[in-house]
Amino acid sequence: MLEHCGHARFVWYLAVEQGGYWRPGREAAPGFAEQCRQLTRAREAFEWLRGGSVVVQQQALKDHAQAMANFFAGTHRRPRWRKAGRDEGFRIVAVKDGDVRRLSRNVGAVRVPKVGWVRFRWSRAVPDGVRSYRVTRDAAGCWHVGFAAIPAPFPAPGTGEVVGVDRGVAVSAALSTGELLTVPGLTGGERLRLLRLQRRLARAERGSNRRKRVRAAVAKLKAREGDRRKDWVEKTSTDLARRFDVIHIEDLNVRAMTRSAKGTARAHGRNLAQKAGLNRGILASGWGRLAQRLEDKAPGRVVKINPAYTSQRCSACGIVDREARESQAVFRCRSCGHTDNADVNAAKNIAAGHAVTARGGLPLGGPANREPQLITA
Repeated sequence: MLEHCGHARFVWYLAVEQGGYWRPGREAAPGFAEQCRQLTRAREAFEWLRGGSVVVQQQALKDHAQAMANFFAGTHRRPRWRKAGRDEGFRIVAVKDGDVRRLSRNVGAVRVPKVGWVRFRWSRAVPDGVRSYRVTRDAAGCWHVGFAAIPAPFPAPGTGEVVGVDRGVAVSAALSTGELLTVPGLTGGERLRLLRLQRRLARAERGSNRRKRVRAAVAKLKAREGDRRKDWVEKTSTDLARRFDVIHIEDLNVRAMTRSAKGTARAHGRNLAQKAGLNRGILASGWGRLAQRLEDKAPGRVVKINPAYTSQRCSACGIVDREARESQAVFRCRSCGHTDNADVNAAKNIAAGHAVTARGGLPLGGPANREPQLITA
C-alpha cells in the first residue's frame, strides 16, 4: 500500500508539473484524457510504474483534474506538491459487491488491488452499493479506509427554533441558548509530553533514527488531538442539526484570518508570536470544519450572518458600545445594565440576525461599514 501511495504521489507530481508550465497565451495544459494516454505510454516504458495499479494512478490524475476545476472555479487554491509521509493515500473505484465484506461485529475486510484482502475496524455501517473508497495513512503511521457515500441530511425538527452560534478561541462555540461548548484538546500530561518531545526533536540530528522516532511520537499526539476535534465537531453539528430548524453562524473567512503575518522581505510583519498563537487557537477550535459539517447535515437551514459588531451590541436593548465587553467572558451594558456572558450575548445577536452599525440592527447579512457609537437616551 505504501507503493500505491508512492505511485499516486509521483503521478500527482507529474500533473502538477505540467500545469505549472501553463501561462496565459500558451497552449492549454493536457487534460485528464490526454494525461491517461500519456500514463499508458509511461507504464509501457517503465517497469516499476507498470508494476503498480493502473486504477490508483489514473485516480491520482482524476483528483488533480478535479483540483484544477476547483481552482478555476475560485473555491480552492491551486494544487500543490504533496509531502511524503504526510499526504499519503490513494483511491480505488469500480468496487464490486464482493470486494467489501464483514467478518465479525467489529472487523471487516476490503480487497485492495495488487495487495489482496485487508482487514479493518468496522467503526460504522458501510452503505450498500459503494463503488469507491479511499485509503489514507496519517503522519502517525495509522491507516484509514473511507467509503464514498453521501448520507441523507437530518430532517428539521419542525419546532421553529433558531439558534445562534458564536465561534471563539477560549470557548469554541457559544450558543444563544446559553450553552458553552469547547473542543477537547490534549490533557495536561499530554501537553507536557508534547513539549518535551518537541524539545528532543529540536536537538535531534536530521536524518537520524532518533529523530524519526521522536517525530512519530509527536505525530501520534497530534493525531490524537485531531481525532478528538473531529469527534467533537461531528457530535456538535449533529446535535444542532437535530435540535433546531435554523442555525445562524458568523460569516467568517477562516483562511484569511489564519494567514501568516510575517509579511515580506521588505515589509516585515509585527507581533508574529501573538498572531501565530491566535492562528493556532482558531485552527484548534475547528471553526471551518464546524461550519462545513453544519451545511452538510442541515442544507438550506444554515444562515451566515455578517459578524460586524455582534460582540459589542447589547442583546437586550440593542445599544452598541465597544466598552461594554469588560473582559473575554463578561459583557455589561452601560445603558440598560444587562449582564451576560460575552460569547452568549454575541450568539444571541447572531441568532437575531443583527449585524449592526451606529444606526442599530440591519437585515440578515446586511452591510456594517460605519464605526459604532455609544447611544444614550
